[in-house]
Amino acid sequence: MKFATLLTAAALSLFTAAPAMAACTEPAGHGVDWSECNLQGANLSGANLNSARMSRVNLTGANLSGADLPYANLALSVLYFADLNGANLRNAMLTWADLRGADLRNADLYNADMAYTDLRGALLSGATWIGGQICAEGSIDVCR
Repeated sequence: MKFATLLTAAALSLFTAAPAMAACTEPAGHGVDWSECNLQGANLSGANLNSARMSRVNLTGANLSGADLPYANLALSVLYFADLNGANLRNAMLTWADLRGADLRNADLYNADMAYTDLRGALLSGATWIGGQICAEGSIDVCR
């Protein structure tokens, strides 16, 4: 009886293992998992972050200019005053992200999910908006 109980407990532990934590020191690359990492002030200019898992990441003041972020998950992330000038954010998940004061000039946001995204003070001139329209020169907070 004790052996059967022990065997059952061992089998169940295989299915209830703790989830793997993101490795915040992993190098930038396609599909990297930086969920919940602190990357404040990081220089990721031109980085390939296609399909990256970056939810709840602190990217305050980070340089992501020209970065390739299509299909990246940045939900609930803080990109306060981040430089995303010319970044590719097509189809990215930006729900509840904090982009206050971010530089999104000339960024490609086509088809990005921006539900509840905070864009107060964000620079949007020349950005390709979620529907494909180009934001007018001087667009701040809202694509005009």
